[in-house]
Amino acid sequence: MRLSSMADYAVVTMSAAARHCGSARVSSVQLAEETGLPVPTVQKLVSMLSSAGLLRSVRGAHGGLQLARPAAAISIADIVEAVEGPIALTACVDHGKQDCALECSCSARPHWGAVNEAMRGALAGVPLSRFVGVPAKDVAL
Repeated sequence: MRLSSMADYAVVTMSAAARHCGSARVSSVQLAEETGLPVPTVQKLVSMLSSAGLLRSVRGAHGGLQLARPAAAISIADIVEAVEGPIALTACVDHGKQDCALECSCSARPHWGAVNEAMRGALAGVPLSRFVGVPAKDVAL
């Protein structure tokens, strides 16, 4: 399993924001410069991360972006879910999904929920603070 580029970029962007000590404010342009990501990509990520309650935007002369809570209280699962939605290795565990020909007779389907929960638990156990000391361009998932 691989994370999407956007999920990876979201972790890189949040890591850069976290390096500003959480309380300092930074702009999307500044985050783009620090990470090497295109400004439109960072702006899109900032919107998604803000909607998920991970970043806070402050307007005004001293405005900018900052973490909505301490980096130690934000998990990699939080960031991935902000961009990708719920962590699921297969779509068949979603209620109402009827797009699998094996759905009625699949012996694996009842077990995917536990696998998805284990994957989410693993990502939830890694705090963003673990990524803070590493330059954004060197962070890879």
